[in-house]
Amino acid sequence: MARLLIALVFICFIAPAWTSPSVPPTRPAAVASVEPVKLSWEILRDVTFKKKWYAEESVYMLYPTFGPGVQKLSGKTVELTGYVLPVDLETNLYVLSAFPFSACFFCGGAGPESVVSLKFKKAGKKFKTDERRTFRGTLKLNADNIYEMNYILADAEMVEQ
Repeated sequence: MARLLIALVFICFIAPAWTSPSVPPTRPAAVASVEPVKLSWEILRDVTFKKKWYAEESVYMLYPTFGPGVQKLSGKTVELTGYVLPVDLETNLYVLSAFPFSACFFCGGAGPESVVSLKFKKAGKKFKTDERRTFRGTLKLNADNIYEMNYILADAEMVEQ
């Protein structure tokens, strides 16, 4: 009887320590559909600029310091509505602006925070100047490449409305 009691104690308390840890059954990973953040031009104003000398172009340019509100959206999928401005039709280069062409950054009517470069997922669609459209893509912040806009919408796609 004593041997049976010792065997039960061994089986119940000591033996489990030598077995592999129990692993909970795996469930299929849920497919996460990421809802895009509805970005506003107001949020994109969370940036300050200082003049900085760029020797390679022999010019002072505005160097951005992005605020925390816009930094937390870097790399996120966003949607933004604005006015489409063609920059180079041959290379499918467009910019989305908070303002129509007559009042946009390129005409001196607004700041660099009011334009976003569109880097399309699929090239080919043509847009007219001042078409008001919504685009979805990944927000990229650019402080160092002076040949790009400060805001870039990568893998951009037009949202049908």
